[in-house]
Amino acid sequence: MKNILISTGGSGGHVVPATILYQHLKTFNTYLSCDDRGIDFLDKNKYNIEIISVKKISNNIFFLPIQIFFLLISIFKSINLLKNKKIEILISTGGYMSLPLCFAAKILNIKLFLFEPNMVLGRTNKLFVNTCTKILCYSSEIKKFPEKFKNKIYLIPALLRKEFYKIKTTEDIYKEVNLLIIGGSQGAKLFDTIIKESIIDLSKKYKLKIFHQTNTKNYDNLNNFYLKNKIQNKLFNFNEDVFNYMSKSNICITRAGASTLAELVYLNIPHIAIPLPTAKDNHQFENASFYQRLGCNWILSQNEINNTNLSDKLVNIIENQDEYLEKKKNMKNFNYQNTWNNINQKIITIINEN
Repeated sequence: MKNILISTGGSGGHVVPATILYQHLKTFNTYLSCDDRGIDFLDKNKYNIEIISVKKISNNIFFLPIQIFFLLISIFKSINLLKNKKIEILISTGGYMSLPLCFAAKILNIKLFLFEPNMVLGRTNKLFVNTCTKILCYSSEIKKFPEKFKNKIYLIPALLRKEFYKIKTTEDIYKEVNLLIIGGSQGAKLFDTIIKESIIDLSKKYKLKIFHQTNTKNYDNLNNFYLKNKIQNKLFNFNEDVFNYMSKSNICITRAGASTLAELVYLNIPHIAIPLPTAKDNHQFENASFYQRLGCNWILSQNEINNTNLSDKLVNIIENQDEYLEKKKNMKNFNYQNTWNNINQKIITIINEN
């Protein structure tokens, strides 16, 4: 039986897909490595976890010598981990936290698989795409992907947590508006401030319920806002089971992380994507644009958004049932091959072939 290590850490956008890969590979001797930041998104009782502390890389050139020093330490620790666990295959979910393990796998001549859920090739993945065995992707149209290595792309449907395949979604937007607001694992101040006026506008026109993802810093402020305006709501954090709230929602405002968009599209929930403008290589915009070209969502730029145009957009969506239903139809057509068994077979097949 093969010994496999999945490398992850940093944000929930890296950790969630790693846990899904872990579940698909439970028939092997599978381990999960994580850094100190990412561990907050993991249930330590569910996984064989190994901690590899990796310092976040700074753009400040004055810190370069000390960063190289810490990176070398992490590489030596990674080499020891790979040797001690007799790892035969490393699967990297990208990000700076996977750098030392990828270097260690290269030194030890261990097979390396990369995972790229975004529509722009990540910098760590780009660094190792020439030496990897395969790179698992949702699309072959990824930007900044070297043409000469396109033969290494192995297409899979979007990874979803197993619970999503059991969800029965709520009714369409005819009777009431169940608005889901998702700011991502890092939180989003925009989603807790400027959006308030739009929510008040909606509450005056429709029967409204809000499911709002936020962090502990903004919880009290939002709670007071909803109480004051007598708006039915449920506040929750990133670590809670978001699929419970998605199942009750019929429209969403969201960031454009790959996992969140894949989940919304699978559940046929029309959504307004507001990409994080500071995301590296503008990958959130490219993620949202991929689904927009398929007719699954709407995109608003954070730099242009205000109370008026967001309210107008939401009202237009709610009132324009034809466009709303067309979005749902397009999402359903896109996802017909996305089943747990189909993805499991694809992943197991590529692992056993190499």
